[in-house]
Amino acid sequence: MKFQTKIPLEKQIHNQIDYNSKLFLLGSCFAENIGEKLEYFKFQSRVNPFGILFHPKAIETCVTNAINKKTFYKEDVFMRNEQWHCFEAHSKLSHPDKEILIKELNYNVEQTRQQLKSATHIIITLGTSWVYRFIEGDKIVANCHKVPQKGFLKELLTVDEVVSNLEAIIALVKLENPQVSIIFTVSPIRHIRDGFVENNLSKSHLISGVHQVVDPRQNVSYFPSYEIVMDELRDYRFYTEDMLHPNQIAINYIWECFKTVWMSQDAVATMEKVEEIQKGLNHKAFNPSSEQHKKFMASLRQKQEELNQRFSHIVF
Repeated sequence: MKFQTKIPLEKQIHNQIDYNSKLFLLGSCFAENIGEKLEYFKFQSRVNPFGILFHPKAIETCVTNAINKKTFYKEDVFMRNEQWHCFEAHSKLSHPDKEILIKELNYNVEQTRQQLKSATHIIITLGTSWVYRFIEGDKIVANCHKVPQKGFLKELLTVDEVVSNLEAIIALVKLENPQVSIIFTVSPIRHIRDGFVENNLSKSHLISGVHQVVDPRQNVSYFPSYEIVMDELRDYRFYTEDMLHPNQIAINYIWECFKTVWMSQDAVATMEKVEEIQKGLNHKAFNPSSEQHKKFMASLRQKQEELNQRFSHIVF
């Protein structure tokens, strides 16, 4: 008897991820979850230099700014609640000092450009089709920074607009990095503030849009994280207390699915060695001065050195 529906997963044959791969993640907070896994296992990865980007238009703007080497000036930032903000960046970049914020924005433009040019894999997670247009500047923003809602128009990107955003992202990235693999996924996190029906409508626009641009011949693919949560992990025990965000069990499960599809056999073997070291480093010794613990730590250091000799970027 089966108690769970399973999403069919096919092993990626070409362009698998290994420890020589360079991964760049953009998008919603689900990208941050996967990014934490990649960091834990010591892959070469970078996540969201401009912070969480929820919708495809914000991601397109981020990529466009990077490719075009945009320079941010004082006109691009504003003061609210004793902090300087930028509508094209998440509030984690906001700062009490205007000059520091502008410097950070311009630094991250260059960092994003370098990541787009050097990445072997770019993972883009789409969160919502709902966007907010700043009335004064007639511009869709990445983050409202708690500016009163009367200053914005709330709009739903059509499927055609989502497709246009994604096609622009692909074209811009491929212009700089023709061989890169682009992996799209839709975040399983529900944006219930928009409404239950509205959230489903939003996700449907994203899914419909993504599937119009997926093309394995161009190394543009789709990973079904949304479907895994909706169909395999549909029980609320896989959510955090807010009943909206996948909990750590769900994140671990999706990670295992992603690993099954994208990770090379050699990468999986190395991941096991990395995890052994990570667990060893987190182990609290009952008697740190004992000979047994000293031997354990010496063995752990040797394992670290062996990995570092194979992959110089792996540092614990």
